[in-house]
Amino acid sequence: MSSDSKKEWFGEWFDSPYYHILYKNRDYSEAETFINNVIHKLEMASGDKVLDIACGKGRHSIFLNKNGMNVTGIDLSVQSIEFAKQFENDKLHFANHDMRETFQESQFDFVVNLFTSFGYFSDEKDNQKAINSAIDNLKPNGKMLLDFLNPTKVINQLKKDEKKTIDGISFDIHKRVDENNFIVKTIEFNDNEIDFKFEEKVKALKQTDFITYFNNAGAKIIGTYGSYEFDKFDMDNSDRMIFIAEKK
Repeated sequence: MSSDSKKEWFGEWFDSPYYHILYKNRDYSEAETFINNVIHKLEMASGDKVLDIACGKGRHSIFLNKNGMNVTGIDLSVQSIEFAKQFENDKLHFANHDMRETFQESQFDFVVNLFTSFGYFSDEKDNQKAINSAIDNLKPNGKMLLDFLNPTKVINQLKKDEKKTIDGISFDIHKRVDENNFIVKTIEFNDNEIDFKFEEKVKALKQTDFITYFNNAGAKIIGTYGSYEFDKFDMDNSDRMIFIAEKK
């Protein structure tokens, strides 16, 4: 794991207990439906080796494993991986790892990066490094699925101010697009008379950016989709921007 990663916003925020409080009510039934669709779309078979990059607490890795896959989940967050490890078995493993570095070269049939777990890096070169490493983990002709937000729709419908109260904590959330084309979410709250402030930053990466990343990494995009049902991608109207790429 990179020694610098903890200095970056995601190294701090994703390892914070408040991150998990804020997002505790996410729709996991929708997520499991999507994972089922992924298994079908990629034609995953029992025993296939799958690497789940930026797996968080491992919910999606666990679901893939329950469907017969041999899954390894990796994430930068020490707390998340410690939590996920309680679910390990012979075909389900978790490890702390920085996605910018190859985990196990040419060892996996499939690599997945789900629910906008990409585009965090301040240095553009790190986006390319992360894709290079993801593809390096694949066996020849292996496939990667990367699920990203649709930046055009997100920016067009940006809700600038929002307040959420969860577990007695009132979160003030402000969203903006900064001068470097990052979609920035500022999260402020007080807990036990201590003020906290965190930021989430996701680069508004375009479809053409990903085409370049995958080409440079030695992979070819073989499908681009706009929803968890794998509908055709529409730049103005799709909720998601989902890529399937094959290692050359």
